[in-house]
Amino acid sequence: MSATTTLLQATQSEAVTAIENDVLLSSSLWANVALAGLAILLFVYMGRNVEAPRAKLIWGATLMIPLVSISSYLGLLSGLTVGFIEMPAGHALAGEEVMSQWGRYLTWALSTPMILLALGLLADVDIGDLFVVIAADIGMCVTGLAAALITSSYGLRWAFYLVSCAFFLVVLYAILVEWPQSATAAGTDEIFGTLRALTVVLWLGYPIIWAVGIEGLALVQSVGLTSWGYSALDIGAKYLFAFLLLRWVAANQDVVGQPSLDTHSEGTAPADD
Repeated sequence: MSATTTLLQATQSEAVTAIENDVLLSSSLWANVALAGLAILLFVYMGRNVEAPRAKLIWGATLMIPLVSISSYLGLLSGLTVGFIEMPAGHALAGEEVMSQWGRYLTWALSTPMILLALGLLADVDIGDLFVVIAADIGMCVTGLAAALITSSYGLRWAFYLVSCAFFLVVLYAILVEWPQSATAAGTDEIFGTLRALTVVLWLGYPIIWAVGIEGLALVQSVGLTSWGYSALDIGAKYLFAFLLLRWVAANQDVVGQPSLDTHSEGTAPADD
């Protein structure tokens, strides 16, 4: 037990040193800490007058995005959610020890469901459909984490990567095919279309970076460059997305105020004002 504890402490200490010595890597993390902090303050201010029940739910989900992010990036900077793994045979860096920012996957498993929840509430989708899509999203993140951490087999890394992509397809189908119809019925199709395009384009970047980065084919072997790729996507997919959504919701509470998710339930009718 003591040997294991010592190893974990040494690894965490080494991770902090490695991050501090890599300007590209550390800047990619600190930039998001700063932006997440500013986003939290801004979103609290922007949501000060939000009162409609569904609008408040959207605001709450939106606020959770930078709250999760700032915690995650501080975890990476502290070395708490960073480790070193030895790449398996078949990998371009087989036998070499590389840094794994596995904490990013935990962040995505918590923040991306909030993004989908906010989108689903905006489009007023059926609550059962929303649950299925969020479950698929969490499955995508968990299998992505497995793909990043497996050291026993290069083939299994890619197997989990493909499973993760399969979950991603479920999410994409809902966002691109099913939810736009609900958004049109709810009268939020214009802003939904903008946020859908932003989400789909940026989310497609994550599996691409994984594939070409150090975790996949290692065509790009710089941990700092890969980290900036993920961080840049996070900036657009989280803070920009959340800002655009909250700004629209705050100005259009009469639209998102009704109907609510409950109106999709059988036998439920909107109340008379």
